Amino acid sequence: MYMKRLVMLMLLLPTMLAAVAVENYPYRSDYLWVAVPDHADWLYEVGEKATVEVQFYKYGIPRDGVVEWEVGTDLLASDTKGKVTLKGGRAKIQMGTAKKPCFRDLRLKMQLDGKTYEHHVKVGFSADRIQPFTQEPKDFWTFWQQELKEAAKMPVHYTKEYVAEMSNERVDCYRMKIDLDRQKHSFYAYLLVPHGAKKGSCPVVLTPPGAGVKTIKDGMARRFWPENGFIRMAIDIHGLNPTMTDQQWAEINAAFNNRDNGYLRQNLEDRKQYYMKHVYLGLVRCIDVLTAMPEWDGRNVIVAGGSQGGALALIATALDKRITHCVANHPALSDMAAGSAGLTSGYPHFTKESGAYSAACMQTLPYYDVVNFARHIDTPVYMTWGYNDNTCSPTTSYAVWNVLKCEKESLLTPINEHWTSDATDRGQMEWVRKRLK
Repeated sequence: MYMKRLVMLMLLLPTMLAAVAVENYPYRSDYLWVAVPDHADWLYEVGEKATVEVQFYKYGIPRDGVVEWEVGTDLLASDTKGKVTLKGGRAKIQMGTAKKPCFRDLRLKMQLDGKTYEHHVKVGFSADRIQPFTQEPKDFWTFWQQELKEAAKMPVHYTKEYVAEMSNERVDCYRMKIDLDRQKHSFYAYLLVPHGAKKGSCPVVLTPPGAGVKTIKDGMARRFWPENGFIRMAIDIHGLNPTMTDQQWAEINAAFNNRDNGYLRQNLEDRKQYYMKHVYLGLVRCIDVLTAMPEWDGRNVIVAGGSQGGALALIATALDKRITHCVANHPALSDMAAGSAGLTSGYPHFTKESGAYSAACMQTLPYYDVVNFARHIDTPVYMTWGYNDNTCSPTTSYAVWNVLKCEKESLLTPINEHWTSDATDRGQMEWVRKRLK
């Protein structure tokens, strides 16, 4: 076992604005915040004090002004406040320290020229010692093994149609509908196959989706996988035809996925009826389909995804021992019950008002939490996460990372919010290519 940490630290200077404008800042923005912790990797030990130099530019010119700042534990309310005056567009803020392993978030706000400008930066304290609040039920693995056994009784059945408008001379695209169980759950998928692929020549890649009720429309995305010899299956988890219009998708999402009755809350009181059960089991059914393809090389099975897709990639890896490589970006569904104790919880950030912390729901949540699946992974894992992510926080990513006992590598991108770059996505494919069996 080994662990290799690659730290990508992007200390944003004004000359770099164009490269990052579409991510952490408004597109074609006139302004730029720069926040530079005094530890280059943004990581400290508990008891160490963190200092952050703050800079503000408008039109590339340093601007002075009064910055109101707050500090709080990751995703929780602020507990420290203050003000600082920028001189020459710069000032230093003492963030203080932490008494236990966690991330602390420095939140910035400045009024200038009649507008309000905001920014934030998170730093970690003894991050390698962050542990999940969620505990594993004694019958966790027994429960899932029994569910897998029942699901396997359903014969594999799917439909497959060629999609000419999404195919070209290098990639053949197919739209699929995969039946999952006798309750008539199904997944839609796009299957991307290298054109002219020969029998036994291709590794297979399953790509679960991010959160939401939305079309995958993925027949045109991440074609670098099939262009480099992989068969890639990108799935939807709701059984909704991806050819529907954007308006139809928006209406379905508004009706069935609001905060109170979203699918991640549906039937949470019952672990055998919870919405995500067919999703988790359906991942294995997708692997069944992929490994039955004549073009599969008979050896390599990869899962790769981000956010909810990163969570599902890790869950699939635990459930299906055919998987040989796992790539997971900022996984959601991690340490979800922590909010019940006033701690930083993972997406979907359940609240007491949602009813997700009732006694019945708290009995169910551990059976569906990524941290408990991570404890059972013995396949190599490559994880990427950013510190400034407020959707899938660094706290919960570390909670997953720290319980993984398998061979693992990480790419840490502190400045990143809830995104990865094209270069990172392609780099993950190269990580897999170098390790093919």
